[in-house]
Amino acid sequence: MFALNAQSIAQTTPTGAAIAQVVMSLWALGPVQQCVLMRRGLNQVYELRFDGGRHAIARLSAERPRGEPNIAYEAALLRHLQACGIPVAAPLAATNGAFSRALDLPEGPRALMLFDFLSGDPPGESLVDSEATGRGLAQLHTAAQDYAGPASRYVLDLPELLDAALQRMLTAPTVDKALAQEFSTLARDLHERFAALPGLTQVHCHGDCHGSNNFVTDGPTNSDGHKDRVAAFFDFDDCGPGLLAYELSVYLWVQLPRSLETPASAAALERWRRYLAGYTSVRDVSEIDLAAIAPCLALRHFWIIGEYAGRIPVWGTQAMPTHWLRKQAPLMRAWMDLPTREGLTAATPSTPAMA
Repeated sequence: MFALNAQSIAQTTPTGAAIAQVVMSLWALGPVQQCVLMRRGLNQVYELRFDGGRHAIARLSAERPRGEPNIAYEAALLRHLQACGIPVAAPLAATNGAFSRALDLPEGPRALMLFDFLSGDPPGESLVDSEATGRGLAQLHTAAQDYAGPASRYVLDLPELLDAALQRMLTAPTVDKALAQEFSTLARDLHERFAALPGLTQVHCHGDCHGSNNFVTDGPTNSDGHKDRVAAFFDFDDCGPGLLAYELSVYLWVQLPRSLETPASAAALERWRRYLAGYTSVRDVSEIDLAAIAPCLALRHFWIIGEYAGRIPVWGTQAMPTHWLRKQAPLMRAWMDLPTREGLTAATPSTPAMA
């Protein structure tokens, strides 16, 4: 039998039973009734139910192309937001007081964190819930303004989102010379576009607020007898200080079709309008930040392709085949010129009764 060393293992997937044993050993939450793998993506995420009725989420951090997980900043920011009354999935401390514990796995140590379980439904196609998501994100940004905890390892700006992503893409086996030139030229053009947009607003970003990392539930009855919808946020793995325009663009990026031949639907654009209306009902967005949303769509797509490139040892080359890559630069160029400053941004917040 031939033995592989640790450097030969890209990523292992512990079973739910294995994670349950670790949690019972390192967290004082009682016996685990059930632990199942929910998702295997950038990280591995498990759902836990305890005998006492508690419900939690465990995240086993995977090796990311950017480097070490941003745990100290993430945990401190979440606790700050929780103290400010923002609904978030806060981290749960282990018995030694730490918010992460290292698991010794074949590929090396990986950080395990536990979080509160949030209930509710993702905003989906609901206009009211899209608006609630934007409003909740604005409240989150406002609460984070006076965060004074550990510094973030990563800043969501061009060096991380564009330059580092390009370098990963250029090493991918499915990126040929023509694609390398096309992506390099696009990256240069994006730098020029952002150079013409000075003074962009910086916030403490969630980093991945695309509509599937928050749930929406009914809040308390307000003075007019309605129950406003309230957004609660989780999965802050990509959080960090960064561009407000990038943070906002992530929701629109999900709404847009992935083909130049397919126009964006009126329903998707209305969700975007309502999302932005919800945000601006709490915080103003400057004209220059609105103008930066369109190039940030390309920035987001650049980043995600870079993440795919960095995950080839785990996901394989067919996660980003050459024929698919050839369609991406034209798509990003089209997004860079979307009228996010004008036609997409005219919206009026709704009343809770409207759907």
